This record gives sequence, structure tokens and C-alpha cells, in this order.
Amino acid sequence: MKTYEEINEKIRKGKAVVLNAAEVIEYVKERGYKKSLKEIDVVTTGTFGPMCSSGVFINLGHPKPRMKIQKAWLNKIGAYCGIAAVDVYVGATEIPDDDPANKVYPGEFKYGGGHLIEDLVGGKDIVLEALAHGTDCYPRKKIKTKINIKDLNEAFLFNPRNCYQNYNVAVNLGKRTIYTYLGMLKPRLGNANYCSAGQLSPLLNDPNYDAIGIGTRIFLGGGVGYVAGHGTQHHPNVPRTNRGVPKGGGGTLALMGDLKAMKPEWLRGTSMIGYGATLTVGIGIPIPILNEQVLFNSCVTDEQIYAPIVDYSHAYPYSTGAILGHTTYAQLKSGTILVRRRKIPTYPLSSYPKALEIADILKGWIKSRRFLLTQPVERLPGKDSNIQFHSLKEVKVENNGM
Repeated sequence: MKTYEEINEKIRKGKAVVLNAAEVIEYVKERGYKKSLKEIDVVTTGTFGPMCSSGVFINLGHPKPRMKIQKAWLNKIGAYCGIAAVDVYVGATEIPDDDPANKVYPGEFKYGGGHLIEDLVGGKDIVLEALAHGTDCYPRKKIKTKINIKDLNEAFLFNPRNCYQNYNVAVNLGKRTIYTYLGMLKPRLGNANYCSAGQLSPLLNDPNYDAIGIGTRIFLGGGVGYVAGHGTQHHPNVPRTNRGVPKGGGGTLALMGDLKAMKPEWLRGTSMIGYGATLTVGIGIPIPILNEQVLFNSCVTDEQIYAPIVDYSHAYPYSTGAILGHTTYAQLKSGTILVRRRKIPTYPLSSYPKALEIADILKGWIKSRRFLLTQPVERLPGKDSNIQFHSLKEVKVENNGM
């Protein structure tokens, strides 16, 4: 057994042994678990992919006279204002009302909330337009001006759902091309899209949340962030392999961090033709090697991780349990998979090279003593929790005059 303080002391002295989640696999193969457990202190993970449930809280500061903002647009992207007078939240998937993506025809999509967040963190000037009804204490009713991140009181990333533990492989059994949050899917099994770093992905290296929990310090968007809790749609009670790795979506994380310390390279506005906007987020999470079980979990390989293959033409929109089969990330990364005896080309929406770069940046931070580990203040709900996954039910609503 090792403790966080023992590992942090080695980091302070520059003596910690830190490997990324790809390196540790070969390291343990050569030396075995017992010897590796004594030698390895931290394994770094990484992922870089589109994560829709992301956004930014901004405190704009008061104009003169003061204003209680009720409606606001930043570069024509609507912001949520029901928080306080000059606090707003901008979601990654928000799009302008007049954007072509709102049309039935899946035309070229150019700008949404994710792009706005990238521009903001990149130091670009943003056009703010805001309206209010006016009160005695907040009399101003409208404003149009420019803002810049360096002039904001606070701006922090708060993402309700990031880092899906595992995810679907999307295919299309239908007769026409369809446009989804997993990209364009050609008809009659023309392609298969997936979105995960596989053996580098944080929660796949810690399937039971032994190391990652509330308060864990992480790499987020090029800066330092924290795990705020389990994310929305956290569903750890999915079927698992004999190794204990979820074969479906599984867990998620809610994350937060100071936007002013982040970089646009790791927060990229992303367009999905025919679907809308999102934000591609770079995340890296360190796993302290506390015991042999944690080390064992961190050695998971792409061959040992299975993802469900789901038909997005009918099964996904109308059913939560229709799965055509499973495939490994090793097969996905080979470029083709077999579905119904047909060889189908695969395409990743996440970047494995960028995920590896993130894991190595985090590794460098730790080795250079810039980044210490934090012990979680509470564990995330695990596979034995009573969390249930609910769908929205349609019920008859009586006309009550509203």
C-alpha cells in the first residue's frame, strides 16, 4: 500500500516514477506486478474529444448604471442569465437562432457555443448584447459592448458531463445518410464512428473509481482543474467484462477549472454537420498507484475494452437497449470492424495522438514538481450504488390555464 502523501513527497523530491497509460502496459509486462508496484508512483491518462455537456460561467461585471441582465448574447450565442445580475452561463452546444444548422437541410455549420468558448479563452474580443426590464437598484435596460477574458471578474469552465467511461460505436442500418453527434453516418453500414481514447482514457484505467473522485486535481483545457463530482448520466451499473471494464457508457465526471489559465489548443470549438456545435475538450487525470489492484486496472489494453455497436437510424432514437454486438478498441483502431459479416471502415472522433500528448504533458508537470496529487474527499458512486438510469416519460398534462 502507498499513500497520497508518500507519493507527493517523492514528487516534491523529484524522485517519482511517472508513466503514461500506454507506457505502463509494457513496463509491467517486463517487470511483473510486484516489482512494478514498488517502482511506479503515478500513471497519467488523457482524452481529447467532443464533449457536449460543457460550458462556461462568466461574471461580466456591472456597467454604469447597474443592470440585472435577463437576456444576453455573446457573438450572437445565447447565454443563460437566470443566476444573478451579471452572471451568465454559455453552453457548448448553443447556436444562433438564425444559423443554417437550424434548418432541415444539413448545410455547413460555422459557429456555436464551443467556438465562442475557444475564442474567449484565446483572448479575442467578444461582442456582448444584453437586455433587462430595469429595476430601482438595476435601472439599465440594454447594453452593447465588447468584452475580453482579461477584463472579466471570473470565468470558469464547468462541465456537467465529461469523460464518458466508454461509449457507443455508431452505425446506420437505414437507407439514407444521417447526421448525428457522432458525425455523418452513411447508409447500409457505410461506416462506423467511435469516440474514445481507449486504453488512455481516464475512467477506463480506473473502472471502480478507486483513485478518481471528488476533489481530484486534473489537466483541464491546458490548465489545472478538479473533479467536482460524478457527471450527469453517471451510470456505473452497466454490464462489465470479466476484467471489470464497463461494456457501455458507464461513469461520467463533472469538471471545473479556471478558464483564464486554459489554452485554446485544448478547448476547440467543433461543428457537427446537420447536428450542431460542441466543444472538444482536453482532459488528463493522474492515477496514483496506491496498490496492486489500481496498478492492474491501469494496465488495461485496447484488446480488453469492448464498446457496443448501435444502429443510430432507428434503435438509438427509440430504444436504449438495442445493440448489434460489441467490438474492441483494438479492432476499431485497426481501421475496420465486422458487423453482420460485413467489413466496415471505422473513424474516430477523438484523437489518440492528442490524448497521448495530454498524458505526457501531465507526466511532465508531475516530474518537474509543478503538480501534486490530491486525495479525493469522497468516492464517486460505483457499480454497487443504487443509481438508476431514467428516461423522460410522456404523460398526459391537463390544461390548467397556463
